[in-house]
Amino acid sequence: MVEPSPWWAPHVHADRRPFLLARNRMIAALRGFFAARDFVEVETAVLQVSPGNEAHLHAFATELVGPDLRGARRYLHTSPEFAAKKLLAAGEPRLFTFARVFRNRERGALHHPEFTMLEWYRAREPYRELMDDCAILLAAAAEAAGSRHLTFRGRACDPFAEPERLTVAEAFDRFAGIDLLATVAADATDRAGLAAAAQASGIRLAADDTWSDIFSRVLVERIEPRLGLGRPTLLTEYPTAEAALARPSPVDPRVAERFELYACGVELANGFGELTDAAEQRRRFESEMTERARVYGDRYPLDEDFLAALAVMPPASGIALGFDRLVILATGAARIEQVLWTPVAEP
Repeated sequence: MVEPSPWWAPHVHADRRPFLLARNRMIAALRGFFAARDFVEVETAVLQVSPGNEAHLHAFATELVGPDLRGARRYLHTSPEFAAKKLLAAGEPRLFTFARVFRNRERGALHHPEFTMLEWYRAREPYRELMDDCAILLAAAAEAAGSRHLTFRGRACDPFAEPERLTVAEAFDRFAGIDLLATVAADATDRAGLAAAAQASGIRLAADDTWSDIFSRVLVERIEPRLGLGRPTLLTEYPTAEAALARPSPVDPRVAERFELYACGVELANGFGELTDAAEQRRRFESEMTERARVYGDRYPLDEDFLAALAVMPPASGIALGFDRLVILATGAARIEQVLWTPVAEP
C-alpha cells in the first residue's frame, strides 16, 4: 500500500493552493463586513480554566506551571465564547474574532482537531440581527471566493438568495412527521412520547437514549440533510432543553432564542439570544457535566470568572460560525484538510 503524500509535498500544496488563496480573500472580505458595521476585532486567550461545558465536546488538557513551579490544569478552549462574553461585560458593544479552537476526538470531512471559529456578538441587539448578518455574510464570502453557488457532495445552495426560516418544530413535522412540542414543556421533556413518535417514523433507538439523544438522532438522520438546499436555511426556536447558552423565548417558554444556519445540508453556524441569568447558566452547566460524567466518566470545571461576568453582562446576541466549513462550501473543496494552510497530522 502506497502511503499518501504529506500536505507539504509540492504537488499536494499546488492542488490545495487555490482553496487557500480563496480562504484569504474570504477572511479579508469578512473583516471588511464587520469593519463597516463598527465591530472591533478581538483576540481571545486559548488557555482557559474551562474548555466549555457541553457534555459531548472533548477538550485538550495541559498544565500551566508558574515561576514557583506550582502547576494548574488548563484546557485549550473549544470556543472563544466565555472570553468574548467577558469582553461584553467589560463594555465592548460589538466584537468579532477569528479564533483558533480545539476539539479532541473529532476528525472527518467537516471536522478537524484544530480549526477556525468566527464568532461575533452584538450587545443590546436582538438575535434576529444575527440572522440578517448571516444572509449578507454568505453573499460576501461567496463573492470573495468567486463562487456563484455553495456546494458539497452534490448539493448546491445559492448564497445570494434570501434564507428560508424554519422552526425546529416545523422541521420535525415536515421531515419526520413528529409533533415535537407535544413532548416539551417549559421545564421538562417527555422521553417516552418522543421515543414513540421517533420509532413510528422509523428511527432506530437505543434503550438508554435520553430525550436529547432522540432529538439529535431525528435531527441528524431526517432533518439536517434536507436543510440549505437551493437556498440557505435558518433553523429557529430550539426547544429549551437544547438551549445551550440561549435565553428562553418571551413568547413561548418551551423554546429558546437559538437558531442554526445551514447550507448544502451542512451546519455552518449556531446563534443565540444570550442567556444572562448566571444561576440558570450554572444549573445548565452542572446538568451538562452530570450527563458527561454518566457517558464518559469525567467532567470539566466551571469557569467561575465567566459566571461572575455573566451576572453583569448586558443583553446581547452572539453567533459562532465554522469558518473552514464555509470555505469548503464556497470553493468546492471535498475535505477540511484542503482549506487549512497547515493541517494537524494524523496520529
